[in-house]
Formats: sequence, structure tokens, C-alpha cells
Amino acid sequence: MDILNPILLSFRVAIISTIITLILGLFFAYIFVKYKFPFKDAIEVIFTLPMTLPPTIVGYLLLILFGRRGPIGIFLQDTFGMSIIFTWIAACIASTVVSFPLMYQSIKSAFQSVDPVYEKAAKTLGASSLKIFFKVMVPLSLPGIVSGVVLAFSRALGEFGATLMVAGNIPGKTETIPLAIYYAVETSNKDKANILMGIVIIFSFVNIYFLNKWLKKKRIN
Repeated sequence: MDILNPILLSFRVAIISTIITLILGLFFAYIFVKYKFPFKDAIEVIFTLPMTLPPTIVGYLLLILFGRRGPIGIFLQDTFGMSIIFTWIAACIASTVVSFPLMYQSIKSAFQSVDPVYEKAAKTLGASSLKIFFKVMVPLSLPGIVSGVVLAFSRALGEFGATLMVAGNIPGKTETIPLAIYYAVETSNKDKANILMGIVIIFSFVNIYFLNKWLKKKRIN
């Protein structure tokens, strides 16, 4: 059970954060590919910044925003009477922020590779923008979207620095696999660290292996 808790929590956090980043990635990638607006480049830099910043800095910024004295933290406390710091929700937020750039970049590149001819053809047939998005853009961009999902999920599963800053390491509550491995090594519990490490490596290998096989099959077809 001591090993099972961080595994279940990590997968729950990774699944939730991946769903959130997928929705946000589809929305923002489409907006940024199709429209022009002020400060577009600056906003896009902010989107991708967590990919280049050290995770501890990302975690510290989240702590400033969501902490009890932070603007979002104060709003949540005053409006809902809740604090998300040092909860599994904070771990989800940290994983979402650090994995979003991978999802966004993958989907954006996929959208940019779609030939505009298909969209124009759909418009001439009377399709709405929403229908074109779901019937043309998404299906033609599926390899890039799936790649983004796999990469974002793997990144969320392995998130450590930002999670430690905002969620801490509370066994059974906020202890994810990376945190469990770190503290297992610190306490010389090598058996636990080795088992968790093996699970993550095997899972990541299987993920990437089948993604590459699927992408290769799509290219052949």
C-alpha cells in the first residue's frame, strides 16, 4: 500500500492534467494559428516559458499566485473558503502548467501542417467554423495531437520540482511517484525507489514505443 498510493495519485494527477492541457492546447493552438491580435508573440512566449524555466521557479511562481497571500489564493479563500496549496489539486495545477507547452507546441505544429485547401473546400460546402474544426482540423492533425497527449502525460507523470513547491510531500495525500522516489533515496529505502523507478521507466518506454509504431503506421497509410 505504501507503494500503491503514490502510483495511484500520480496517474490521477497525470490524467486530469493531460485532459486539461488537451482542451487548452486545442483551443489556444487554433486561436494562435488562425487569428492575429495584439501581443500575440508575447503571450505565446508566456505559454512556452514553463518549458525553459527551472521547475522550482515555476513552482515558486505558482506558490506566489495560489498561496494564502497570493491573488488567486485570496480569491479562493474568500469565495469558496478553500486553500489548494499542499493538496493534490495543487499537484494537478503544477503538472498542467509544466506539461502545457509540450501539448501546445505539438498541436500548433499539427494545425500549421494542415493544407488550407481542405478548410476552403469545407467552407464552400457550407460547413461552419466549429464543424470545420472537429471534422477537418482535428482529424488531419490527429498524429500531432496524440503525440502531444503522450508527451504531456509523460511530463506530468514525472513532474517533481514545481509539485514539491506547491503540494509538498504528504504521504497518502500529495506524494507522487517522483517525490516518493526522492524521499525513498533520502531515507535509504532503495527497494521502494527501484520499484517505482522501474514502473515509470517501463510505462514511459511502452508509451513512446507504441506512439512511434502508431505514427509510423499512419505515415505509411
